[in-house]
Amino acid sequence: MLEAVGLGADEEAVYRLVLGRPAIELTDLSSDLDLPEPAVLGALALLLDAGLIIKIRDGVYAAAPPAVALGALITQQRDALRTAELALARFAEEHRAAAADRSIGEQIEVVTGIDAIRHRFLQVQHAAREQVRTFVTGPFVAVSPGDNPAETAVVERGVRFRALVERALLEEPGAAEETVASLRSGVEVRVADTLPMKLMLADSHLGLVPLNADPHGEPGAVLLHRSGLLAAMEALFEAAWLRAFPLEVSTVDGEDVVEELEPDGPAELDRRILALLLAGLTDQAVAGQLNLSVRTLQRRLRRLMDIAGAGTRMQLGWHAARNRWT
Repeated sequence: MLEAVGLGADEEAVYRLVLGRPAIELTDLSSDLDLPEPAVLGALALLLDAGLIIKIRDGVYAAAPPAVALGALITQQRDALRTAELALARFAEEHRAAAADRSIGEQIEVVTGIDAIRHRFLQVQHAAREQVRTFVTGPFVAVSPGDNPAETAVVERGVRFRALVERALLEEPGAAEETVASLRSGVEVRVADTLPMKLMLADSHLGLVPLNADPHGEPGAVLLHRSGLLAAMEALFEAAWLRAFPLEVSTVDGEDVVEELEPDGPAELDRRILALLLAGLTDQAVAGQLNLSVRTLQRRLRRLMDIAGAGTRMQLGWHAARNRWT
């Protein structure tokens, strides 16, 4: 818990023990925590500086009121994050202004080597603020399937993550489990018979396209900044996404399985979701009745809105009624 305010495990252990006593001596802290006194003294010094504990007399300590002490630290962290966010906005604006003056050579960056490609692959995803779009196809050189720590982090930040997977990959060992995990985490996954290339897009600002390299040579990739070529990659993704088949997780005999849906219509579960929402239930109530997470419910609604070409739920409801989806 205290890691969020810059304190480590030893400091948290000492603080929790002091917190539970009216007062406690250094020797008791050391023996109860099974830590050497120098380590306890170091933790106490940091806690004193943070204002979380007070020194009653030599060798005796007590906790400061947590609401006051921790509240002040949290406020400081919040202010620091706000300052960082404002700085990020300024830097992003400066970057966009500079990008407008880039030459053709500056809009395209060649990346070589497995480590460099992997670094850019993760960096592009972390740069996204609205959505990540990716073509997933073999063979894998820099990043193996299931080895993308950025995916979960990006989704947890509220960024939309859409992955279009080549069908042959779903037949690989462990692919079903990895797909289930991605779907459960909130990633939108569709499948296509074939894909023209690997691709990773962050919003409309960055794109990473691996190059076809000599199997015995050094792998390479191209990092695209905002440009006509990047816009073409976006259009390619969206066209392929519309033709692809959505995947969802279903439970069969107590086991999670990946189910392939028709790309142009609702499944039975979607019809039930729409019927309950049109009846006036909230997202939370519908998710509870159908034993879904709210994130899964909203992901399915987003897919239906894409199919219907609807920008709002009201438009989706109108489309559903006109096309007898419920």
